Amino acid sequence: MPSDTPLCFVLMPFGSKADLSGGPNINFDSIYEQAIKPAIEAAGMEPVRADGERTGGIIHKPMFERLLLCDFVVADLTTGNPNVFYELGVRHAARPATTLAIFAAKQRLPFDVSYSRSLRYELGPNNSFTSREAGLLQNSLTARLNELRKVAAEGEATDSPLFQLLDGYHAPDIARLKTDVFRERVHYSSERKRALAAARGKKDVYEMKKIEHDLGPFDGVEVGVLVDLFLSYRAVSAWESMLDLYQRMPVSLKRTVMVREQYGLALNRFGRWQEAVEVLEQVISEEGPNSETLGLLGRVYKDLWVKAEEANNDPLAQGYLRKAIDSYVRGFEADWRDAYPGINAVTLLDIEGSPASENLKAELLPVVIFAVKQRLKFAKPDYWDYATLLELAVLSSDEQDARRTLSDALSHVREEWEPKSTANNLALIRKARSKRGLNQPWLDEVLSALKVPSSTQRAS
Repeated sequence: MPSDTPLCFVLMPFGSKADLSGGPNINFDSIYEQAIKPAIEAAGMEPVRADGERTGGIIHKPMFERLLLCDFVVADLTTGNPNVFYELGVRHAARPATTLAIFAAKQRLPFDVSYSRSLRYELGPNNSFTSREAGLLQNSLTARLNELRKVAAEGEATDSPLFQLLDGYHAPDIARLKTDVFRERVHYSSERKRALAAARGKKDVYEMKKIEHDLGPFDGVEVGVLVDLFLSYRAVSAWESMLDLYQRMPVSLKRTVMVREQYGLALNRFGRWQEAVEVLEQVISEEGPNSETLGLLGRVYKDLWVKAEEANNDPLAQGYLRKAIDSYVRGFEADWRDAYPGINAVTLLDIEGSPASENLKAELLPVVIFAVKQRLKFAKPDYWDYATLLELAVLSSDEQDARRTLSDALSHVREEWEPKSTANNLALIRKARSKRGLNQPWLDEVLSALKVPSSTQRAS
């Protein structure tokens, strides 16, 4: 877009978030891509989306710059996200006008903002967001933004409650700030993120390191770019590069839960498992039980169990196996909607095989199956969804369901390593069951099918 195109900053949650009224999760990425972004562009503005959710919720300098300097702001108040409300407060304190709040129908707004002139939009059945709802929101939002531009041009608009209620309260002289520099930073960050996406696609660690070098001192780099680089190294298993990058990060970013979790993951994969345990345990101690953190801790102990098994150190292996089970069970109990720790818990309970483990597995298995199927009702299934259903069918010893979900999984293979990873898990189950005298020929057939080269597995 031309450099004089007004910038419209969007404050809203990222990804799928819980509906506080008890309904299914709401997909905010879909709402942004299908309605908010095209509406802003149709109003002749350039959309800039906040990335606070992706950086562990930290409010950083570029965020304040955008709140102060963007010509317009759209704030989605649905679900009462605390980051969005904080950022809206900063905006209302700094700019008297050009801020539009929106929210989903049937969502109750807090009293302090319920009097503001907000735009309500509709969600479909089960909080879906189809082309019908997208079209309605896009049209109404474009109309309101065009109206806002017109009123702002006349210089009479005041939509900030602070400016409306406090006589003599004046805004800073935004025109004197470095708006051109700010605009360049917005595009700079977007270009860096596109470059990182391209490097990830090519699995080019050298290009990622070049991008890191070109960033210069990190204290002036947008946090979202650093997190994107951090996760790009993870995507190509460049664990040492992740560890080095972590050491250079600003302290405020290093303290965020998400970055510490991923640091623990990298430590484990790089072979520094004791440090990984310390990092993850510290997060749990400070933040309380969390399915993501406990799932990563369970993975550390699971890896240690496999290594002890390979070394024929049975007493040590059994100790690590129990620690892995405990971590995964605690993770699933912390949030039963997160099937990752749940499926790992029931798998390892099946492998451990004691009467106590079999009893706990019998309790957890139906809940894990329910959690997975509930998620699939509101998401497009991919390979890992079908692979999870396959593993659950094997754990239930349901041959018919295992063969059906195997076919679904194989037809959705994207990378050759995916079915190999599933086969490794199922091989552990088969090995443990064989030791107990339980032989299942159909499970051997499932394993054989997963080991066929992926080029022959794809339907097209």
